[in-house]
Amino acid sequence: MAPFCGLIIVCSRQPVPLRGISVEVQVKGFVADVCATLKYKNIEEKPIEAVFVFPLDQDSAVYSFEATVEGKKIVADIQEREQANKTYNEAISKGQQAFLLQEDQSSGDIFSCSVGNLPSGQEAEVKLNFVRELPLESDGAVRFVLPAVLNPRYTPAGHEESITAQVPRVPIGQIPYTLDLTAHFYSAYGISKIQSNCDISPMEYTDSDKTAAKVSLAQGHKFERDVELLAYYIDVNKPSITVEAGLPDAKVGTLMADPTIMLNFYPSFPTTQEQSNCGEFLFLMDRSGSMECSMNSEPNAPQRIESTKETLVLLLKSLPLGCYFNIISFGSHFEFFFPETMEYTQETMEEAVRKVNQMEANMGGTEILQPLKKIYKTAVRPDHPRQLFVFTDGEVGNTKQVIEEVQRNAQNHRCVAFGIGEGASTSLIKGISRAARGTCEFITGKERMQPKVLQALKNALQPIVTEISLKWTLPPGVEPVLLSEPPSNIFQGRRAIVYAQLRGKINEGKEGEVSLEYKFKNEIFRNSLTFPLELDNIKRPTIHRLGAKALISELESGTNSELEEAKKRIIETSIQSGVVSSLTAFVAVNKETKTPLPGPPVRRDIPITDLMLTSVLSCMYDEFGNSRADVTERSCHLSYMSEELDSSAAKYSVFKSTVGSFIDAAKLKISSLFNKSASPQCATGVSPGCACVAAEAKEAQALFRLISLQKADGSWTLSSDLASVLGLSLKEMQENNPKQNPDPAVWVTLLAVIWLHVRCLDQRDEWELLEHKALSWIKSRAGSSSLRDYIKAGNDLLKSTLDPGELGL
Repeated sequence: MAPFCGLIIVCSRQPVPLRGISVEVQVKGFVADVCATLKYKNIEEKPIEAVFVFPLDQDSAVYSFEATVEGKKIVADIQEREQANKTYNEAISKGQQAFLLQEDQSSGDIFSCSVGNLPSGQEAEVKLNFVRELPLESDGAVRFVLPAVLNPRYTPAGHEESITAQVPRVPIGQIPYTLDLTAHFYSAYGISKIQSNCDISPMEYTDSDKTAAKVSLAQGHKFERDVELLAYYIDVNKPSITVEAGLPDAKVGTLMADPTIMLNFYPSFPTTQEQSNCGEFLFLMDRSGSMECSMNSEPNAPQRIESTKETLVLLLKSLPLGCYFNIISFGSHFEFFFPETMEYTQETMEEAVRKVNQMEANMGGTEILQPLKKIYKTAVRPDHPRQLFVFTDGEVGNTKQVIEEVQRNAQNHRCVAFGIGEGASTSLIKGISRAARGTCEFITGKERMQPKVLQALKNALQPIVTEISLKWTLPPGVEPVLLSEPPSNIFQGRRAIVYAQLRGKINEGKEGEVSLEYKFKNEIFRNSLTFPLELDNIKRPTIHRLGAKALISELESGTNSELEEAKKRIIETSIQSGVVSSLTAFVAVNKETKTPLPGPPVRRDIPITDLMLTSVLSCMYDEFGNSRADVTERSCHLSYMSEELDSSAAKYSVFKSTVGSFIDAAKLKISSLFNKSASPQCATGVSPGCACVAAEAKEAQALFRLISLQKADGSWTLSSDLASVLGLSLKEMQENNPKQNPDPAVWVTLLAVIWLHVRCLDQRDEWELLEHKALSWIKSRAGSSSLRDYIKAGNDLLKSTLDPGELGL
């Protein structure tokens, strides 16, 4: 562990050369083109080398890098990675000014920008451009995120230490540079609203038909949290196609010289209540120390571990009878709930829920590779397709090895991955889900995890879409060359994007057509898109760059990625398109430096926000009334809480010995934060028998109190706990039973379902599977005439007007 990996620069009073960041975002439909300018100034007496390590989404295609010094623009070249580093180092050793931008070798979502030999008193601007496609949220929002949080990645023994371990960190509020951001959105069908997790200006339409709008961050924004913008378009689910002409000055036969096409499909097929009860569901749960962090930087935000535990209980309650399941938790070591996957029954569900409620984030570092290997060594159950659900905050140092392991075993399972909290590695989460033909989601800010996870389970239980293919109709002499793989799985409401290069002679006035075909329940479906081949010259080849990035990613993650032929193609594609890869880097040298600078330059690492450190300092402030400045000052030499500390007790020991008497005063509070074994807690509202529920009942969500009482077969039994949730008394429930059956389970189960519709309709995504089980159980035990009586009596008792048709009864 680095001796001073905390507030190095700020607390030692060393100046930070990065003064501010300015970002311009252009969003057209589902593609964002971003220009970020980093402004530096050296106010020290000696030349410095400023190093800024920052996150970008895994799918970002960085295509331009340049610097401006004393009014002179220096445009970087893209070179093979080793050559770029050699060029940079040689320039620095000669006293020349140089600039380097490269992707981290361990993970494709981490970049470093080095400004070498910045003379005393000099200012410099470094500008980088990137493009990326934007995801579509379940509520129809197009989501743009500018990531700021870069959590330290845990590095297992025997692996090279992650670059993130060397980054200096400060608590929220101490970042010494600001962010200016302006975003322009364009949609052919109109924009209804734009929302953000940060303070932004009111949305301003920039044209009369409301197809263009802009927003800006509030002045003086500190770049200490991810900036999220949600744009709501009209007709957002309309399939679309974009064709981009080749560049006239590009080398003939290359990707940049030919037209490139981006296909946006929105597959749709009839909704069905049919669900499979087959399947082997494995839930891989991160219990490393960082999962104790908050979901976001807001006061009283839930812990990642607690939110995930709630979600796991929901999943366990939503599984169908007849399937198999197991839960595996991991940190520096791993544990299986059961020796093998177990059949889903009332008994196994109850045992699993009990163990989930006992889980804590106390298992050390994030070592996900070993539990994955153990999972893959176990045989898949016949006729029960394996579905692996991964929950992690993504702070993994050996990302590429993990993805390779998943890919080697992709043929016998599907992986669905969830990135929890700000700073989750997009490289890991997207990498493992794509490797095993699954999907992924990121849960950040104030988002609830449960709807996204339950939707993934719904997809897993639906009948499988098969025979997926692309059918092209093009003029003679024109052929498509795919730059990205066609979709291998199709899910309702999820967009499918494909990039292709069109080779051959394009005759204007002609049209092309492409169809996505697939079979669902023995019926063939077809999504067709027609497009003109009249192509105008372009200034910014956005689609070409995205296509190049897609091709590079396919090659880098392919089974032959280590072959020289694949590496050669990655480098060629990267240099031709100007899109950086893991094997290339941008480098620029100011060859007009008048006088060589005496060296070597003093290295200055740019600090970033640390959420875990922030929560500890806030705890000290809130508990004992110290000023935040005093707390920060006293904590200047606090070593960063590395996840290599395998236990809560070890963490507490480091805190106590490092901060001394100050932490002695905070002993009880620190103990509650990091030594939870002394005062065990349970997941709020999911374990009615837990002693802490009574004290927290007011804060517990009624929905989860109800869910905790549901049985594995979908039914509820008459109890005082259930009556309390429904706002009734036991006597009322018993006396209003229309059939007065000795077994009132049908009656109370129907009451619970009606209550869900009346009280929790806006959370339907979370309980839809539970309702499906309940209704199936009710139908198997009551006739249709009885159900009408039950529904009428339930409506009267709960003062509702639910129509039986809404229940499918």
